Amino acid sequence: MNLARAQEGAAHVATAVAESVQYQGRKASRHGSEQRRQQILDAAMRIVVRDGVRGVRHRAVAAEAGVPLSATTYYFKDIDDLLNDTFAQYVERSAAFMAKLWLNTEGQLRELVAYGDGSPHSRAQLADEIARMAASYVQHQLLTRREHLMAEQAFLQAALLNPRLALLVRAHQQILWQGTCQIFQVLGSKQPQLDANVLTAIIGRMEYQGLLNGAQPDSDDGRLAILTRYMHLVLAAL
Repeated sequence: MNLARAQEGAAHVATAVAESVQYQGRKASRHGSEQRRQQILDAAMRIVVRDGVRGVRHRAVAAEAGVPLSATTYYFKDIDDLLNDTFAQYVERSAAFMAKLWLNTEGQLRELVAYGDGSPHSRAQLADEIARMAASYVQHQLLTRREHLMAEQAFLQAALLNPRLALLVRAHQQILWQGTCQIFQVLGSKQPQLDANVLTAIIGRMEYQGLLNGAQPDSDDGRLAILTRYMHLVLAAL
């Protein structure tokens, strides 16, 4: 598999996930009603970030959205439908973001792979560059998409008890894993799926720790050191 095909595949997976998202609540029939439905979902997401999933109640969401209580019960017959659609919207938006991310990094990754000559020194340089890219991704997530990460953590917990949310969580996790797996295939890994499992687990833990600990002066350096070590171990084994 060449790099162009890998990146196209990663972007395709993200796009396919975005297009496959299904909403459970009542469909809006007019533009104005769709705007109100959107207000309700955005309000529910703000409550999830601020108060957790348990804070999502029809009355609380209506107050947060500035709409009548009857509006939330009209579009969502119960809290399960409201939570499902709130996370479905999150997955849809996140998938669209990741599709653009994979496409935007395609050229950079192609240059990195093409530049190398396969020597140990070249592989070490490649490991450093990919580690920096992964560290920059985590930093970007924590700095500019913190609320999204908070919502994701809340839904990860809720999905343990909610099969419908579990389906969405698995689809969402597949996006990062698939792109990472295909990158390891391009690099020539003999176990790209296992390597992708480890790297996505590392990134997930870093995001959680970043949310838990907040901004710390040595956090960025620490994350880069971990990612650099892991990438050197992987590429040294090729």
